[in-house]
Amino acid sequence: MKRILLFVLTNVLVVTVLGVVASLLGVNRYLTANGLNLGSLLGFALVMGFGGAIISLLISKPMAKWSSGVRIINQPQNADEAWIVDTVRKLADKAGIGMPEVGIFDGEPNAFATGAFKNSALVAVSTGLLVGMTREEIEAVIGHEIAHVANGDMVTMTLIQGVMNTFVVFLSRVIGYAVDSFLRKNDERSSGPGIGYMITTVVLDIVLGFAASMVVAWFSRHREFRADAGSAQLLGRRQPMINALARLGGMHAGELPKSVAAFGIAGGMGQLFSTHPPLEERIAALQNASA
Repeated sequence: MKRILLFVLTNVLVVTVLGVVASLLGVNRYLTANGLNLGSLLGFALVMGFGGAIISLLISKPMAKWSSGVRIINQPQNADEAWIVDTVRKLADKAGIGMPEVGIFDGEPNAFATGAFKNSALVAVSTGLLVGMTREEIEAVIGHEIAHVANGDMVTMTLIQGVMNTFVVFLSRVIGYAVDSFLRKNDERSSGPGIGYMITTVVLDIVLGFAASMVVAWFSRHREFRADAGSAQLLGRRQPMINALARLGGMHAGELPKSVAAFGIAGGMGQLFSTHPPLEERIAALQNASA
């Protein structure tokens, strides 16, 4: 319930901020008496498309901490916590990135990385992962998350999401205007957008949004293979990552907040919308990789 409430409130605030920005820039006045101003519409689409994605990236760390209940390890309280911090530090140094914040959260087996910048990221592992895996397997999972950070996956996915959002906003309104104009072509008294524009825009926002989600998910799945390979490279061999993925296959992976789900070690729903490939495919990719 807390996650749902946070998700809704965050999106309301983001949309409100973007609406204010669009108004200040004047790009929200793309419907004029002379028709559709494509230049203003493109500006509006860019603000709404990239603005939301960039804001989500910038607040990803505090949101992840709050929604997942992450406890940051500032001073290790026991040998396990000291080992986790040392492992993250070792792999981060090997990957050539700054030391991320390290955290633990309660839940079923999972882990994630997030943050807007490579040198100030967050890597968090669940208590279920620590209990259910060997240290070698946990190290491989941490290596996977470090690889996400080193590859700049957070920024890459933000840019892809921004492009997709921009296309959705732009195309839905262009098509909505065309449909509305067709429906009212014999009505010379009408002015401003009609019901045809409003309905078409809402429907296309949803339909094109689903299509955009499939494209983003495809990129996300491709990026998972790279992170698996990155973990193998950081550890110097593939078997620990293969063992960790095989172990995950026999576990119930914990649910992550939507904002960081794409950067977890496992997750997703349905083949087209899944952010992660099947574990069997990931294992096969590692086994078939050149030594």
